[in-house]
Amino acid sequence: MKSPDTYHYTTEHLWVSKSTTGEWLAGITDYAQDLLGDIVFIQPPNIGDSIQVGVACGVVESVKTGSDLHAPMDGVVTEINDALLNAPENINEKPYSAWIFKFKPLNDAEIGHFLTAAAYVDLIKQ
Repeated sequence: MKSPDTYHYTTEHLWVSKSTTGEWLAGITDYAQDLLGDIVFIQPPNIGDSIQVGVACGVVESVKTGSDLHAPMDGVVTEINDALLNAPENINEKPYSAWIFKFKPLNDAEIGHFLTAAAYVDLIKQ
């Protein structure tokens, strides 16, 4: 499972990527979608929701189980990927382009707690 080098990762198996507008995209990693199996439903946070790092802000459900999405940073949700509401399986097919929500962080300095791609790969090998 290849993790893009330009993305940042959390220990809760989320990826984040900064957009050109200064907002961040968030989705689940290839490793996470593989563990979950066929994804059948997502409940993203709502636009305008305040999110707190590490606190559940949404849900991903598969044929095997459900899993909370934990906010990667403190911030405010600015957009959700509406396409995933009707086709959540896109996460299985293209986990690194099927972002779940976009958010504006309260403090970009929080990036320091993210893992690099190499560190994330080491984490999932354990």
